[in-house]
Amino acid sequence: MTNLAEVTDVLRSHPFLRGLESRLLGRLAEFAAPARFAEGAFLFREGEAAASTYLVRAGRVSLEIDVPSRGPALVDTIGAGEVIGWSWLMAPYRWHFDARAVKPVEAVVLDGVRLRAACEADHDLGYELGKRFLGLVTQRLERLRMQVLDVYERP
Repeated sequence: MTNLAEVTDVLRSHPFLRGLESRLLGRLAEFAAPARFAEGAFLFREGEAAASTYLVRAGRVSLEIDVPSRGPALVDTIGAGEVIGWSWLMAPYRWHFDARAVKPVEAVVLDGVRLRAACEADHDLGYELGKRFLGLVTQRLERLRMQVLDVYERP
């Protein structure tokens, strides 16, 4: 991705942003950068400052929590077309999980600090992203609910 128009096209093609107004996509492109993570690399670690959202284009990422005396426990797996990271939206702006590439990852990283300020200044942008992130949170909670039900319903 070399120019703003190309970045905007990449954002437009990501399922999380499909249907977002062109003006708002252009605003998001100002805060976007490509990123690659090798297998085993951490995108972020629990407790660190949360300052980004990752729009996954390829690869797989595991969301994990560290369980004392047991090590990492898998919470969820994120793949192409999905999003990781909304902790930059709410104080105290810290990650609640580790995110580790289990297959090489290509993503678009959105600068959450600048994006948060842009959402404050442009309520249309904030509203549109808020709806999308709320939908994402709902989807993840539903997946977690199904995992918990599966654990308790096994014979």
